[in-house]
Amino acid sequence: MTDADELAPPIRVALVDDQELVRAGFRMVLDAQPDIEVVGEAGDGVQALELLRGTRADVVLMDVRMPRMDGIEATRNVVAGSGPKVVILTTFDLDEYAFAAIKAGAGGFLLKDAGPAQLIEAIKSVHSGDAVVAPSTTKRLLDRFAVHLPDAEAKANGALESLTDREGEVLRLVARGMSNAEIAARLYVSEATVKTHMGRILMKLGLRDRVQAVVFAYETGLVKSGQGDNSA
Repeated sequence: MTDADELAPPIRVALVDDQELVRAGFRMVLDAQPDIEVVGEAGDGVQALELLRGTRADVVLMDVRMPRMDGIEATRNVVAGSGPKVVILTTFDLDEYAFAAIKAGAGGFLLKDAGPAQLIEAIKSVHSGDAVVAPSTTKRLLDRFAVHLPDAEAKANGALESLTDREGEVLRLVARGMSNAEIAARLYVSEATVKTHMGRILMKLGLRDRVQAVVFAYETGLVKSGQGDNSA
């Protein structure tokens, strides 16, 4: 551990789930991490917004199906208020909700049966600004529900013209579920270069994070449902 690591404050996490046992399980895992601090819990979206008004959090683990206010509406409110980043908790049978929450502004999503290492990695990734959480799962989610997206190819013609050829290539690879390391290896560049390209893509397209870039690629027809990575 470096001096910088020792000085860095812990990542402050809020847990939002209507199942107390689920919250207890997540808290047990996170409390064991020296660089993560659970700062509060809520059982629904209304409680979550009340909690976040009085408690500073960096990342919120947000369930989608809850009483009173679900995770979709809660996420929309949190993001609108320039609040913490949101990681959606979902199961495969609730993918429709996860997709809607990502559209509402969530920075990523995590399966509820994810292991402790995946949970910790997801929190740290989203906190650091890399909104990619399980990119291959993101792709499967979008493949499944891209048929419900509006036909926005006309929108793409204008927006995508602002991107360079290389930026367009990076965006396509991101949308196909590739990580920064995989893109760097494919394009024979450094991961830092890939991150630079992503920063420019987000700025030019007016997008908040990498997950929104994936959704944009599907919405605009840059990547089609079922279109995968054809390379070996």
